[in-house]
Amino acid sequence: MEILKHIDVDKNSRKPKYIQIVDSVIQNISQGVFSIDDKMPSINMLSEEFYLSRDTVEKAYRILKERKIIISVRGKGFYIARTNLISKINILFLINKLSSYKLKIYNAFNRSIGDNSYTDLQIYHCEESLFMNLLEKDIGAYDYYIVISHFKSDDFKHISASKNVIQAINNIPKEKLIMLANFVGEIDGEIVKIYQDYENDIYNALIQGFKKIVKYKKLMLVYPDKSVYPYPKRIVQGFRKFCIEKSLDFEIIEEIYDNMILKKGDLFITIMEDDLVHLINQIREYEFEIGKDIGVLSYNDTPLKHLLGISVISTDFKIMGETAAQMILSNKKGEIKNPFNFIDRESM
Repeated sequence: MEILKHIDVDKNSRKPKYIQIVDSVIQNISQGVFSIDDKMPSINMLSEEFYLSRDTVEKAYRILKERKIIISVRGKGFYIARTNLISKINILFLINKLSSYKLKIYNAFNRSIGDNSYTDLQIYHCEESLFMNLLEKDIGAYDYYIVISHFKSDDFKHISASKNVIQAINNIPKEKLIMLANFVGEIDGEIVKIYQDYENDIYNALIQGFKKIVKYKKLMLVYPDKSVYPYPKRIVQGFRKFCIEKSLDFEIIEEIYDNMILKKGDLFITIMEDDLVHLINQIREYEFEIGKDIGVLSYNDTPLKHLLGISVISTDFKIMGETAAQMILSNKKGEIKNPFNFIDRESM
């Protein structure tokens, strides 16, 4: 069978054999050697040719079918199904939640990576089991894997990554892995890391805004200790470090409570969108003026906060997405700290 001559499997390579089959088929299509409707070798034929188990060939064919590169025709075998996306860079983008700022990363990445790519967005909702299932299903099927690693424990507290998650991520070829936002130090090898330093980020941003902050009598950080989408505890550590160093009165609360006691001279730092809305409503009920009687500072910028004039401390999500794309296009590796800043608006 002519097509069989062009499939390359190196028995001495450390790369799994099923991935070699997938890569070889894709390379032949991108080079114009294989065309649409060309018949592929049968599973038995390919396993016998390279002395592989049926399971290995079946796994390779399953990946090729999931990516719609080949199709199976009952009673006839497997055929090349498409060539339009094969020559492009195929990317799996794994994020923990669908928020406006995560979408800003994703959209900036897609604009920067260009037309010669296809990005598949998958959301795992901070659930380890869902993340593991998605990664197991798609391992070997993409040219790059972009991972934002935020998980929750059984009691809804933040976890960067469990041992199982770290092991699963370490199974991704290092030349294909890009880690965003959360720094996971246990990932082996030289990879791309575009990260936030949550403790020092909030500390340095508050230092930037100190001249505005110091006019308030008390700082209130509204940190959700337990949440469906939990935030790193390092945010609290950075906030506490700033307040102690600057000798500022402060308090850390879990949410904006109903009938909250508000006083002139309070500055609230909110993380959750619901808390921000609840706070603004209560400030209005007290007939206080935002930015004069009570200050409002929010974590992570969004277009709505910009529109409402809410001051923020935030990483630059657009730059994060653009940097990830540039690292892929330039084939570079390394660790890059993403910018994080205080943005002053009317609410302070």
